[in-house]
Amino acid sequence: MCTNFKMNPAADGTVTVGRTMEFPNMISFGVAALASDYSGSASGQPAGKKWTATYGAVGICAFGVAQLLTDGMNTAGLSAHFLYMADYCTYQEPKGDGSDLSELDVIPFLLGTCKNLAEVKAAMAEVNVVGFDPGMGFAPPSHILVHDATGSLAIEFHPQGHVIVDNPAGVGTNPPYLPWQLTNLNNYVGMTAADPAEVNREGVELRPVGQGAGYRGLPGDWTPPSRFLRVFTMVAASDQAQTSSEAEMATLHILNNFDIPAGLIREAGPGGKVIDEITDFSTISNLTAKRYAYRTNGDPTIRVIDLAATDFSTTRISEFDTAKLSAFTATTI
Repeated sequence: MCTNFKMNPAADGTVTVGRTMEFPNMISFGVAALASDYSGSASGQPAGKKWTATYGAVGICAFGVAQLLTDGMNTAGLSAHFLYMADYCTYQEPKGDGSDLSELDVIPFLLGTCKNLAEVKAAMAEVNVVGFDPGMGFAPPSHILVHDATGSLAIEFHPQGHVIVDNPAGVGTNPPYLPWQLTNLNNYVGMTAADPAEVNREGVELRPVGQGAGYRGLPGDWTPPSRFLRVFTMVAASDQAQTSSEAEMATLHILNNFDIPAGLIREAGPGGKVIDEITDFSTISNLTAKRYAYRTNGDPTIRVIDLAATDFSTTRISEFDTAKLSAFTATTI
């Protein structure tokens, strides 16, 4: 489970992207910086794709490997996000012709070599995406959501190969494929921030009970289609931010609605043990100001990386424990 969305531009032109990462607490994560001249090669494919980066990138990597980015943005203002896609993902068999690229290499490849969606489309035309097990016992099924300041797209992995779908909504969750999610929005036409007017039926005065009745019928469960609807509605209804700081804060407020605590969603884990699915981390990519912010499950403190002030001469990782609890900030009165 994951939720990803791009906010409407602020009055000053700022564009921000929010993302939550949900998974049982079984994966090690860290903040990674990939050098602006990073030399990448396909994971698990000796004869696979190789590339040399043009742009530096920061993001959240997995399994202690900087290249295995699950989320991130680059110095050109492009962001990319790896979201789980159970039952709606088919990776290809390796071709061995230098085009093979694992699913977890797609983000570092794109962020290192592309500055916008047009270049993403061109770059993806040259690769064959294959499955790679990073230590989970399987290749994680996925789709990858990509944003620049002007648009959004989804990279989906169909049986016939990967498919790039333009995403006018700018939001994404998990299964099913994006075209179905977009069509499903039509079932909720009429959602509004305004409360319905009072009406008289058979001599009975009827009026909304409390505020927010304009959204009555919006699903509140945690399935991907329901989260897609909720986040689309929230982004569409949000007041326009005026400044970059306001845009980041508005993004954070929407992210708060998709922060899943332990115990709310449970699933069978290794050996049949019941485990919790939680929000491991949340991120904000400010595509305009080139700022990348994140917080973890155990530490609500927002940490921000200014890409303009970041040294991209080397590749490095700062690992964190998503479950490690931080202390609240003490104050006095």
